[in-house]
Amino acid sequence: MVEIHENVQAAEVDADPKRRQEEAVKKSLEGIKHKFIIMSGKGGVGKTSTTVNLARALAHKKYKVGLIDADLHGPDVPRMLGLSGMPELNENRKLIPVRYSENLSVISVESLTEGKDDAIIWRGPLKYAALQQFIGEVAWGELDFLLIDAPPGTGDEPLTIAQTITDAKAIIVTTPQEVALADVRKSINFCTQVKLEVFGLIENMSGFTCPHCDCKVDLFGSGGGQQTAEAWGLHFLGKIPFDPQFVACGDTGVSYQSEYSDSAVSKAFGDISDRMSKLMA
Repeated sequence: MVEIHENVQAAEVDADPKRRQEEAVKKSLEGIKHKFIIMSGKGGVGKTSTTVNLARALAHKKYKVGLIDADLHGPDVPRMLGLSGMPELNENRKLIPVRYSENLSVISVESLTEGKDDAIIWRGPLKYAALQQFIGEVAWGELDFLLIDAPPGTGDEPLTIAQTITDAKAIIVTTPQEVALADVRKSINFCTQVKLEVFGLIENMSGFTCPHCDCKVDLFGSGGGQQTAEAWGLHFLGKIPFDPQFVACGDTGVSYQSEYSDSAVSKAFGDISDRMSKLMA
């Protein structure tokens, strides 16, 4: 009787595309231990470069990491990782994420389009379907961490992710100046409304040390991210200094952490990934 009941349920799922997609998403997420959505209140704060380098840092610690480029209108993750080529299908007709290293795999809409400079002009329903497929129709396998690079703001993409991955945690990236922090507060409010736990805040571009005189210059102010985290009772995950070589490495798809392993920037990413790693204990 139990077997007949299960067969009926399976038949109902197969006959309903929406339920089939929901089941695929559920099954995929069961193999992933920790899910993080990387957010920012506004563009230009270095959210994608932060996501990419957190993924690299975790993979370097031998964790199995998946990275979803959910910024559908500005998908930069493949370029920052120096990836090319399109994902293939496995025997179950699921996409095989593009492999960056033994421990890091990536899926992005840019890898699925022939013209890398073509504009993606999609409305909400298409975005929703694409993000559902990035989770349920990709052969992620067993992962320790899934990082999702969301577009700036609080629109369709972060809302879809929050509703689809109910145990996800948010990491919010900001720069120190007030104009960025004002939008961060909106992101925190968004997380509260959709019941998305905020893991912590990262202050990016936090000071620049002159390579000639070692004088520190606060290009965008300093300490605003930490003050905001304290005011909202959130964890402050760390400050990432500004480094022109960090920008250059992102533009050319080179691993900054490999080239400049002893730098303050690499140490900051190592410290933040250590905090994330404690979840595995």
